[in-house]
Amino acid sequence: MTGPAPAPAVTSPAAAARRRWFGLVFISVAVALIIVDSTIINVAIPSIVDDLAITSTQVQWVQESYTLVFAALLLVFGTLADRFGRRRILILGVVVFATASVFAAFSQSGDLLILARLVQGVGGAMVLPTSLSIINATFRGRDRGIAFAIWGSTIGGMVAVGPLLGGWLTTYYSWRWAFGINVPLGIVIIVGVLVFVAESKDAGEPRRVDVVGAILSVIASASLVFGLIEGRSYGWWLTNNAPTVGDWTWPYEVSIIPFVFLLTILSGVAYVYWGLYRQRVGKTTLLAFSLFAIPSFRNGNIAAMIVSLGEFGIILSLPLWLQNVLGYDALQTGFVLLALAMGSFVASGLSGAFGNKTSPETIVRMGIVAEIIGVTGLGLVITADATWLVVVPFLFVYGMGVGLATAQLTGVVLKDVPVSQSGQGSGTSSTARQIGSALGIAVLGTVLFTAVGASLDEKLSSVPGLPAQTQTQIVDAVVDSAGSAIPALEAQSPAVADAAREAFSDGTRYSAFAAAGFLVLGFLATLRLSGTAPHHEPREQPEPAPGASVPAARTSGEPL
Repeated sequence: MTGPAPAPAVTSPAAAARRRWFGLVFISVAVALIIVDSTIINVAIPSIVDDLAITSTQVQWVQESYTLVFAALLLVFGTLADRFGRRRILILGVVVFATASVFAAFSQSGDLLILARLVQGVGGAMVLPTSLSIINATFRGRDRGIAFAIWGSTIGGMVAVGPLLGGWLTTYYSWRWAFGINVPLGIVIIVGVLVFVAESKDAGEPRRVDVVGAILSVIASASLVFGLIEGRSYGWWLTNNAPTVGDWTWPYEVSIIPFVFLLTILSGVAYVYWGLYRQRVGKTTLLAFSLFAIPSFRNGNIAAMIVSLGEFGIILSLPLWLQNVLGYDALQTGFVLLALAMGSFVASGLSGAFGNKTSPETIVRMGIVAEIIGVTGLGLVITADATWLVVVPFLFVYGMGVGLATAQLTGVVLKDVPVSQSGQGSGTSSTARQIGSALGIAVLGTVLFTAVGASLDEKLSSVPGLPAQTQTQIVDAVVDSAGSAIPALEAQSPAVADAAREAFSDGTRYSAFAAAGFLVLGFLATLRLSGTAPHHEPREQPEPAPGASVPAARTSGEPL
């Protein structure tokens, strides 16, 4: 005779809450992993050049191939996560990322390293939108605001921690450990997510993947990012440096970049028309175009893209200025940039404290104002004889702004998006940010190096006895090397080296002011966001009682 079946375990509200927050820790570490890798490489590049003897073209691709693939695939994996399971795609992304990191660490040539970076971008594109949709499906009310604040502060903080970690590993160990460290971190993330994060995916009948839409979106995103990144190298209109593939070289006087942007327009238009057609006939689409009828989603994405144009632009020029003008090494540069991370982490606490009293839209505007103050202040204090003491306070203020604006703007974009479409919504939001960042890097990089060249050419004209041909060679060397030729000029001519340091400071200052200009536009864009009460969430249902079943639209597993 058998006894009665045991009663099912009931998870207490306190235990469920602990699981949610522990899960958020590991999700944030996963985001940190992919964000760090987008910045850690910057301080390791000189050692990679010495070790692998890579060319300047390969250097550019080592730095940018990751971002290119990352931006192109965000929408695809956001949708796949909704269909096949968000936790599953996140774990798969971490596995792909960590495996590619192993190949990067053991690369014996520049081409193999570039290939590994491309695969890392695939893994990163799986992780970022999935982390957002898991948070969107897991947290409610004030907890959601705090969760997004932690998520956003992780991104802002890791942008600064990446150079610090890369500088330490490169200085005391090897540049290969900048990739190797991803493996143990990946294992910790996978175990933590499996233990503390429940699976969630779309409710109802599984949707067919829109393969044609996926291909068109990849072509549009990849061609746009490629054009923005490579425009300064190949020429925006006329060919400066003809691209070469094997024995074939671009034969036309007009640069390849206008044709790349034409491909972006054609594939983008085709993607929209194809998606609207599938929506009319009742078929699934990669992007739910109906989401753009939601004002918070539409206006929030516009604001996010514009803000991203200037948000991290200073990180492009500031490390170059610190090392090549002030003479700091990689580790010292990382310590200076740590002020940005500290400001971002402080912002997470402030965001949680104000989240119950202030609307997310107001916090976003406060964050952007802080970013404008920080970046403008940097532009005012950057000179050839400045020190870290005048830079750190403004970096701290800037970091606070990043922490406030990034997290809350994400929450604003997704606050009215149905949970069943959170993967699509978060993928769109992340893609908007990545495209904005790529545009910002392209524009601010052009401002930096154009200003450096013009300023240095003017300053060298006043150096007595310097031939015009030599003057041109010096300008080209400083600009093409992104300032790394400046220390070598000191031994040849202190006067020329001083002129180069002043010119590079001028370029960095103008780049900071340009970034501030983009942030002002982003602030104006946020004025179209309508404020709501901090707890007003009309599209969400109340949390179920302890032990109650969870609607399939939110999770398919046990409640977090």
